[in-house]
Order: sequence, then C-alpha cells, then structure tokens
Amino acid sequence: MPERPTVATHAHTVAPGYLEIETGFEGDHAAGGGRTFFSPTVAKIGLASHAQLNASLPVQFAGQGQLAGLGDVALGLKWRLVDDNPILGDFAILPAVKFPTGQTSRGIGTGTTDISLTVIASYDLGGVSMDLNAGITRVGASGHDSPPTATALWTTSFGIPLAGSLSWNFEVFGYPNVSGSTTPSTVAILTGPGYLVAKSFNLDCGFITPLRGAQPNAIYAGIVWNVGSLTSR
Repeated sequence: MPERPTVATHAHTVAPGYLEIETGFEGDHAAGGGRTFFSPTVAKIGLASHAQLNASLPVQFAGQGQLAGLGDVALGLKWRLVDDNPILGDFAILPAVKFPTGQTSRGIGTGTTDISLTVIASYDLGGVSMDLNAGITRVGASGHDSPPTATALWTTSFGIPLAGSLSWNFEVFGYPNVSGSTTPSTVAILTGPGYLVAKSFNLDCGFITPLRGAQPNAIYAGIVWNVGSLTSR
C-alpha cells in the first residue's frame, strides 16, 4: 500500500511482522535554477494489527552546488485509532522524531532534532481512495541563539483506479506559514500514474508543480515492495 513518500500517507498499516520498503528518486528544479537530486527511503515494519514502525533515510546525490551523502534519520510510529468511522473514516496518528545524523559539514541535513505529529484520515469513495493529512513539526534549535521554530503541512490526496492494475495519483498539498517561521506559505500539485506489477510490488512516477510560493518543480519515480514476513521460516 504505497504511502507516497513525496508528501502524503494513508491511515493503514503493514501487517504484523511484515516489512515493506518504499523508495524512489526525486529531482527538484527551483525557480532560481538550482537543482537538487535525492532518494527518500522508508522502511515500514508492522508491530501490531494497528501499529507500524517507520524508519526513513534520505540520500542526497551530487548536483548543482551540492555534495552527495546521507541525510537525517527519522523514526515514527503510525497508530491507527479508528476504522470505518462515518466521519473520520480510517483515522491514524503518526508521531515522529528526526535526528541530526546528516553530514552537515557537506551541506546535508539540518543539524536539528525535530519532533512532528501528523493526523491522517483515509476514505474509500466508491473505489477512489482519499487521504487527508495535517501535520506540524517543531524544528529544534541548532544552538543557544537559535530559538525553535515550527513548520506545518496539509495534503489532500486521491488514488483513482483507471484500468486493471493502472491507477492515477492526484494530490494538492501545502506548507502554510506558522508562528516563528520566515518561510512564505506554498501550495502545489503532485500527479502521475501508478502500476501494480504484483500484489507486493508497485511502481509510480509523476511530477510536482507549484500553484503558489517557492515550491520547486520536480519529477519523481518510486517503488513499493512488500518484502514479506520477518518471522516466518
């Protein structure tokens, strides 16, 4: 069940004892001409029927004005609280912590420990999946003279079946301006096809384009692979 690591996630969890890996490639092209290339990777392990451990590690590739290296590691726990609620649908929370493990000397990683909380509501609209996310991140201070700030995120995402194993993803997302942040708010669209090669293997690709703000134009491609049970022999 792809979680679209570019932006959105759904409320569902991997089966207990199973490992699923989601990875891909994204290339960003900012308005000023700068380019960034990176690979976001998330490993998902089912802990219980309604709980999942997320471990993520982005890898940055050498590009214009940047060096290659490993980014900041993040750990999160997705906990599904409600199923089939008439208002909330399938509802989950995802608290996470990002650690300053990136090579800041090479311009990789933020050098801060950040704490985030995302609330997730997922719905089945006659075969079309809709996922709503709202999250906030408290960005830790990198030094005594740097007070903590906060960032926020919202997404509305749809998975639309087309024919057979082919589907289409469409998402609108934004980063609103919050107290303590000097970054202007942004709104962008993400869209592209997905293809279920097998029950345990999915492919997707597409592009991201801004509607407002400094969100860069981007292309992405990714895979989701349910490796299988970690406990079976």
